[in-house]
Amino acid sequence: MSSLRITGGRYKGRTIQVHKGELEIRPAMDMMRESVFSILGSLQGGSFLDLFSGSGIIGLEAASRGAAPVCCVERDRAKFPQLLKNVSLSEERIECHCLPVERFILRNKDQWSYIFCDPPFPYQFKPKLVEMIGERGLLADNGILIIHYPDKEAMPAVAAGLIMTDERKYGRSTVRFYRHAETAEM
Repeated sequence: MSSLRITGGRYKGRTIQVHKGELEIRPAMDMMRESVFSILGSLQGGSFLDLFSGSGIIGLEAASRGAAPVCCVERDRAKFPQLLKNVSLSEERIECHCLPVERFILRNKDQWSYIFCDPPFPYQFKPKLVEMIGERGLLADNGILIIHYPDKEAMPAVAAGLIMTDERKYGRSTVRFYRHAETAEM
């Protein structure tokens, strides 16, 4: 086991345990997380959905910065017990689901202020994921969808009413931000 630290908010500096492979295969770099949450600004009053949660570090970063409710979705049953243990450090309940992200998207009836997707880099359906989120109406009217992916992959600028509004590069990965097309033009 290795650890990651929460980079901001009221839980700043606290550490969580992660499977060693998560650090090697899907690094959620401190700098990238800190930068993304700096771009988002205050999450107070906003809901947050963390898809492909892994250790739960992104959901915890959101809760640390005032987002509520926060929901984590991770399909890997081997990671799920550690996810539950990690999110227990939050004073507010963080809801966790152990099922494939695609199934969660199809079943979900809620809208979210912020949706963060960090699929494994080998996951081949990243563009379709953005499209599904737009089609299913998961993103609230003024919401922001964030997806982390390898910089060599192509992602759509527009998908199912969502439009890219920002993009940042961190090493060999990219973080892209989407909003509803009508909101982005305001």
